[in-house]
Amino acid sequence: MRTSQFFLSTLKEAPADAEIVSHRLMLRAGLIKRLAGGIYTWMPLGLRVLRKVENVVREEMDRSGAIELLMPAVVPAELWQETGRWEKYGPELLRFKDRHQRDFVIGPTHEEVITDVVRKEVKSYRQLPLHLYQVQTKFRDEIRPRFGVMRGREFLMKDGYSFHASFEDLQREYARMHDTYCRIFTRLGLRFRPVAADTGSIGGTGSHEFHVLADSGEDALAYCPASGYAANVELAEAQPPASPRGTPTQPMLRVATPGKTKCGDVAALLDISVARMVKAIAIVREQPESDASPFALILLRGDHDLNEIKAQKVVGDFRFARDEEIVAALGCPPGYIGPVGAKGIDVFADRTVAVMSDFVCGANEPDHHLTGVNFDRDLPAPTLVADLRNVVAGDPSPDGQGTLELCRGIEVGHIFQLRTKYAADMGCTFLDENGKQQVMEMGCYGIGVSRIVGAAIEQNHDERGIIFPQSIAPFEVCIVPMGYAKSASVKAAADALHDELKSAGVDVLLDDRNERPGVMFADMELIGIPHRVVIGERGLAEGKVEYKGRTMESSMLLTSAELRTTLGLAS
Repeated sequence: MRTSQFFLSTLKEAPADAEIVSHRLMLRAGLIKRLAGGIYTWMPLGLRVLRKVENVVREEMDRSGAIELLMPAVVPAELWQETGRWEKYGPELLRFKDRHQRDFVIGPTHEEVITDVVRKEVKSYRQLPLHLYQVQTKFRDEIRPRFGVMRGREFLMKDGYSFHASFEDLQREYARMHDTYCRIFTRLGLRFRPVAADTGSIGGTGSHEFHVLADSGEDALAYCPASGYAANVELAEAQPPASPRGTPTQPMLRVATPGKTKCGDVAALLDISVARMVKAIAIVREQPESDASPFALILLRGDHDLNEIKAQKVVGDFRFARDEEIVAALGCPPGYIGPVGAKGIDVFADRTVAVMSDFVCGANEPDHHLTGVNFDRDLPAPTLVADLRNVVAGDPSPDGQGTLELCRGIEVGHIFQLRTKYAADMGCTFLDENGKQQVMEMGCYGIGVSRIVGAAIEQNHDERGIIFPQSIAPFEVCIVPMGYAKSASVKAAADALHDELKSAGVDVLLDDRNERPGVMFADMELIGIPHRVVIGERGLAEGKVEYKGRTMESSMLLTSAELRTTLGLAS
């Protein structure tokens, strides 16, 4: 390919609204162009990268035995109503009516559609197992699309669904997909980590996320280097403290803490560790048990953070209380609330809090806290004790083998054991060996194809631009001739090398623009081409060309044979 025959559209500066590295670089390199919030046109250069990712995904899915199909993007509401997700999914589900006033959605995921296909076509255990997948554009109406293709509204996704006669067979396929996904991300040249994860709105009984490791990742991951344990922080269990609660040694005292509403500020004022503080989080439950008040408190150690997913599972659906609700229930504003004297209010304590003694907490009085507080002496034992916090570095690993470390990741894949969640709701059944009707077991397997492009850039870039892994680079080699339009020898050598590489199956770009060398070098580095070959008259006189890998600090002169070896071509 020659730049004169291609549509290359680079920018010196990224638009001001580009928030993260991948967004800025994709716009600057001309991979994408914004059409609307969270909606982008994939330009020719970006499409080459996207298709390479898609091809690797498709090749490995086919290798695993999955069968490709293509489902409609527009889905009748009746299918979503069958499973109850029409009401539960929320405003991210783009709903509309056709000219006949019938309800439809733009599919953000296709569990209902594929289950409808299978329930109509598969009747016997002899037709199982079955694994169908597609690569398709999805739409989720994000409330605040951001970060370019990382959290856009329209995106390209591979979603696969498997159907089984038994849970054991589902587990077999789930393990196969875990291995398949590892092969995919390895082939894509990414540093990644599979982690145990929460099933979220998709549902089911077990899932794993696949994260590209990057400091800019939205997700916090916990892992144990000694054992290989890994989980999203949302799921990772904080182990119960090994030591029991200590015997009280201090009286409970009311102390003035004027203007100090944060645990760190109170601890500094009292000259204590934040780990001796207990913070109270006021919540309102949607459906409290029996006649209990919907208002409740969650207690955490001062240096710990609430894990909302864990808390929802223990407490039930809740929201954070508003200021006026806190004042009505406890008689004081946020910042000074605590569990002492909170009569008629359920108190849910994290495991760590339950073993604390002589702790400090809010006094339910403006500008005051309590010191020397102890359960069973100054206040009743908590209503319920559970794991309610995020793990932190140094916590014991849940598998009992070492301690946890934390890193950041960008989720690019997710696999689920759906079990019978959708099949039961939609009557997706089969006849077993005994002629008895059974509900199918299901698995679900997703990869964010377009998101991988952004994640790869977040992981691989420098001050000059993108550093694409060779497997997904838009071009593997760029040829930059010095004076292409002025020197017949340079033009002939550049054309010959271009044609030779192209014949060898190498994706090559010949920059035949009439531009200054600095402009051409900057563009080729910006768009992330792994190998650059510079051809000039001086080098040709010595029988050499100048070669520079994208991550190399300096270039080197190579003969034709040496260049072929460097590029991995057979001699």
